[in-house]
Amino acid sequence: MTYRNPPTTPRKSATFDDYTLSEIRRAAATGIYDIRGAGAKRKLPHFDDLLFLGASISRYPLEGYRERCDTSVVLGSRHARKPIELKIPITIAGMSFGSLSGPAKEALGRGATLSGTSTTTGDGGMTEEERGHSKTLVYQYLPSRYGMNPRDLRRADAIEVVVGQGAKPGGGGMLLGQKISDRVAEMRTLPKGIDQRSASRHPDWTGPDDLEIKILELREITDWEKPIYVKVGGARPYYDTALAVKAGADVVVVDGMQGGTAATQEVFIENVGQPTLACIRPAVQALQDLGMHRKVQLIVSGGIRNGADVAKALALGVDAVSIGTAALVALGDNDPRWEAEYNALGTTAGAYDDWHEGRDPAGITTQDPELMKRVDPIAAGRRLANYLKVMTLEAQTIARACGKNRLHNLEPEDLVALSIEAAAMAGVPLAGTNWIPGKNGF
Repeated sequence: MTYRNPPTTPRKSATFDDYTLSEIRRAAATGIYDIRGAGAKRKLPHFDDLLFLGASISRYPLEGYRERCDTSVVLGSRHARKPIELKIPITIAGMSFGSLSGPAKEALGRGATLSGTSTTTGDGGMTEEERGHSKTLVYQYLPSRYGMNPRDLRRADAIEVVVGQGAKPGGGGMLLGQKISDRVAEMRTLPKGIDQRSASRHPDWTGPDDLEIKILELREITDWEKPIYVKVGGARPYYDTALAVKAGADVVVVDGMQGGTAATQEVFIENVGQPTLACIRPAVQALQDLGMHRKVQLIVSGGIRNGADVAKALALGVDAVSIGTAALVALGDNDPRWEAEYNALGTTAGAYDDWHEGRDPAGITTQDPELMKRVDPIAAGRRLANYLKVMTLEAQTIARACGKNRLHNLEPEDLVALSIEAAAMAGVPLAGTNWIPGKNGF
């Protein structure tokens, strides 16, 4: 009798996985690097790697919904005569008109206003839809200067000087010609239908000394009323935070590599920058070393999804968080009900591969007039407000369980990490031990 070895299951390479092989074939066929939006898709250490230590005997928990847990935050109290007062520490990140449709920008403003928080303009200038429906609007001042004018600087409630973005620190973004409609072209002073690349650096400064001059200029334009934010990508958070503070910023925004973008090179998105979790501790340390923690507020963004993420960020020393991708999903973007149309684009709902193409079936990341009609800004705004309410309630639930009557009273002692990497990044003990990797040389 002849014996044969049983057949084995073919094994694919972990290095050359299906996606990598498809990218090699695409590059070989086209000679063009891939451009997409949505930020990093690779798995990175994140807030899921942290756990809270709820109260028991050594700590006294607060009772359910009956005991108060404050969520308010004030941003920009260092120099501004009119700092921003928010009901919740969750803000809406900058997303441009051009990348997003007019109805989507209006919906963001409506949802933020219902929730008592702020929204942000993004590249491309201020739209009347967003200003008209945003009680608190932050105006982004970017290297491109698209749509920038003194009138809108004065109409804003705060100004955010964007030096870098988490998906592309050190690089500029793209707005493909499909999205440059007549209105977008007029606002940005660009030719219609032509691909646009944003600048990677501001044209009128080369370092922190110039940044200080620019901040003073913006304060003079706005009569010292508006808080000035400085936003940096998650590359060198300790030094960037320290330099922003020394340049006179009221608020520092640090955006990790899980932060989204309208479009840029995929090789950039996946290989430049640091995870959001890795950026928080150095930024907080910089503020503490300068004696400015809580005096200059710190906002982090990049991959914030739920109330647990909010609570963990605040426990690590952050004053507020900012959401972008999650806000768009709350509005209705990448909804499975449009699956057939996403499939027709060569993608699937949840992959977010359509953001840069300008043909979003949900009508949110497009300038197509017919697709935009699918967005009801009133209903979408209510959906966003519902989502923000749930996030806030989740964060409060965790804070009460840790015995805190204010979200900002959460602290690193309330956390442990599930992995050595997360423990080292967050500066909290590995669960079941008192060991913080990297502390005291160990």
